Amino acid sequence: MILVTGATGNIGSALVRELQESGGGPSRALTRDISRAEFPAGTEAVEGDLDRPDSMKAALEGVRSLFLVSRIGPDAEIIRAARSAGVEHVVLVSSITVRTHPHLGPAEENLTVERLLKDSGMAWTILRPTQFASNALWWAAAIRERETVRVPYADVGLPTIHPADIASVARTALTDHGHRGHTYALTGPERITARQQVETIATVLGRDVPLVGIGRAEAHRTMAAFLGDEAADAVLDVTGGDVNDELLAVRDTVPRIIGAPARTFRQWVTENAAAFG
Repeated sequence: MILVTGATGNIGSALVRELQESGGGPSRALTRDISRAEFPAGTEAVEGDLDRPDSMKAALEGVRSLFLVSRIGPDAEIIRAARSAGVEHVVLVSSITVRTHPHLGPAEENLTVERLLKDSGMAWTILRPTQFASNALWWAAAIRERETVRVPYADVGLPTIHPADIASVARTALTDHGHRGHTYALTGPERITARQQVETIATVLGRDVPLVGIGRAEAHRTMAAFLGDEAADAVLDVTGGDVNDELLAVRDTVPRIIGAPARTFRQWVTENAAAFG
């Protein structure tokens, strides 16, 4: 049995679909509220909250492989609960910043979770993706309201990844023992700037979407309101303020593992155009 936590999230929902469509074995989807969640036929939905690992006891029963996104709940407790329940293998979504910006607070936290997993006695596979294509949803409200999108570092290109590609790699790792004990850096197929992302959204919507570049101080004020100062600084560093060759590198990991080309940002926009109105 495979348990997918965060099963209604950007990665988890795609992973649940892939497991069902691929016949990758019985899967169970964890959600806080079963009454509000919809999963593919044949997927077992279970209720539980990562913030309260004690609520996951029933969900973990009979589970041999676990999909977990780092830093959603108290990871040390979650990992202990999985180990105690007899889970054999965990696929963990960490961040490429563990490799590219290890000095940043969020990267240090992700590295701590990676070490907890490696020391747990369970088999592990660690995924370190770069910036998600779905981060463009930060602009969705402004685009729906026909407002100007305001972004810092508008012309810095990053190898943005489609969350479904992370799910595809996770599904392969969950169902193929050959990926145990491996750490994979994951990127999209090309670098794309924020300006190019907004232009792609405009093309798919068939209308103009105005964009203006802003300075770091203004961006920080906006981000800090909901992320906090440290996280806002970290996001600004890795989206343009402190980039390096490791962060900018386009990697072939996704196509090598899943046997198909990595999905483009335009594909993500086409699939999610309704969010932008």
